[in-house]
Amino acid sequence: MKPVVSPKKNRRWKWRYDKELYKHRNIVERYFRQIKEFRRVCTRYDKLDETYNAFIVLANIAIYRRN
Repeated sequence: MKPVVSPKKNRRWKWRYDKELYKHRNIVERYFRQIKEFRRVCTRYDKLDETYNAFIVLANIAIYRRN
């Protein structure tokens, strides 16, 4: 993974970034917003990693069916 963040306009030294990847960044941001609607994922009630990952899969299925 590579971070894709544009520099602020008032920075003296601006860095390069991939503008095409930055355009698609909102897809990832919207996914995290949707997955955080499930309180159990946000607060991480599950003790085991397997149980937590299984609930993330269930949340993805619910998001897919909703859309």
